[in-house]
Amino acid sequence: MVKNSVTRHRLVLIGAGSSGLCMAIHLKKAGIDDFVILEKGSGVGGTWYHNTYPGAECDVQSHLYQFSFEQKSDWSAPYGPQPEIIEYLNHCFDKYDVRRHVQFKTEVTAASWDEETDEWTVTTDDGETLECQILVSGLGMFNDLKWPTVPGIEDFEGDYFHSARWNHDVDLTGKRVGVVGLAASAIQFAPEVAKEAGHLTLYQRTANWVVPKENTPHTQEVLEAFRADPGLVSKRRDEIYGVWNTLCTFSDKKVLSEIEESGIENISVVTDPETRAKLTPGHPFGCKRPLFSNLYYPIFNQDNVELAAETIEQVTPTGIVSNGTARDFDVIIYSTGFRTTKYLASVDVTGVGGQKLVDAWEDGPQAYLGMSTAGFPNMFMLYGPNTNQGCILLMLERQVEYIMRQIKRIDDNNLAWIDIRKDVMDDFNVNLQKSLESVDVWMADCGSDEYYRAGPSKRMVTQWPHTMDDFTDEIRKPDPDTYNMEASRKNENAWA
Repeated sequence: MVKNSVTRHRLVLIGAGSSGLCMAIHLKKAGIDDFVILEKGSGVGGTWYHNTYPGAECDVQSHLYQFSFEQKSDWSAPYGPQPEIIEYLNHCFDKYDVRRHVQFKTEVTAASWDEETDEWTVTTDDGETLECQILVSGLGMFNDLKWPTVPGIEDFEGDYFHSARWNHDVDLTGKRVGVVGLAASAIQFAPEVAKEAGHLTLYQRTANWVVPKENTPHTQEVLEAFRADPGLVSKRRDEIYGVWNTLCTFSDKKVLSEIEESGIENISVVTDPETRAKLTPGHPFGCKRPLFSNLYYPIFNQDNVELAAETIEQVTPTGIVSNGTARDFDVIIYSTGFRTTKYLASVDVTGVGGQKLVDAWEDGPQAYLGMSTAGFPNMFMLYGPNTNQGCILLMLERQVEYIMRQIKRIDDNNLAWIDIRKDVMDDFNVNLQKSLESVDVWMADCGSDEYYRAGPSKRMVTQWPHTMDDFTDEIRKPDPDTYNMEASRKNENAWA
């Protein structure tokens, strides 16, 4: 049924993942209750709601990968598994009374700035129209599924699905399973699939660094100690932060060398020299997204696991042809990730003067501090361009802190809108790209630019090249002149 209704809220938030949750909690803490979260899925949690593949877990230790204001002490292991993470996020939605603000099964298809009313008009896939003063996107990097550009995918007569939308109705027991794409998700689920499949073929385009990940479950004694002394959790959190704060700047050559040595040692468990050679990366650690697992390489010693380091030519009704070799499968799993460089451009967004966001980002997404793009007033992005560093939940808290300060600016000064100055945004991004270009591993050739880069110039649009401390400093710098502003046409802010 097509809706013709128009509803009004002070803020519309897109996405009920960690970003939307964090934003909502801080809005409520500030006494702002007039907002709605539009979520295309049937549940909360974003990436952790959708990615339910076997073996899914976080790559950042859970004592850090949680909100600073809501600490869980009793994670079952150093790196929390997906079921515990989604349980934690659901707990936060309920404890902070956010769930009632979520409108499920509602996909945002368009958003347009109205210069006459100084409002955003948001359109959903079921025809609903919403008007708001402030639009906040929580789509992030892992929203738009990427399928391989291989002919014949739909011709396959067996079961096939994307790993980010795992089909739990498909029984893999004894089946011939092919996996296309060996990166972050595949190295987690492949060891689990290898336990069930009759035969598992893993198609590898480029070898990745997969370095050790010590994730032995906590003993009951350790869990009791964490529960009894919150100070232990805080100390552990600080220790983890200290590592991640600088690790993802990829600037410490000694540390990078040690990581590569540990990666080579990790690969050494593979007994077949030919397979081991194919699994050994030819690029520096960090050139592609770093991967962590102690369970991945050992599966190549199993008789039912095969590595196909080959170029896939086509999918047939019965299987896959690569390098002229045809293999038949019962199930094909596509673990080809996401279009990480699209961000809010996956929605039809129109700003001042009818400018489309996709056109403003013709040479790749760019924003001031990853949150504000010139020509799109009162619009902010969480986990936007160039904010990927270390622990994203901590980075999100900093971004929400910044957005809340801008909302306060609007209220305190009775403003209709604020819009980042284009010269400020451009200067920020020029300097940012210079810093990114100084990171050697990101300038190396590792076979694919799709994860980090976008636009004709192949500018890097995902990474923050400095520390998380540096990002915090940037967030908290006084910014009296960074935005163009327009006073409200009304005597007082009707939305406040």
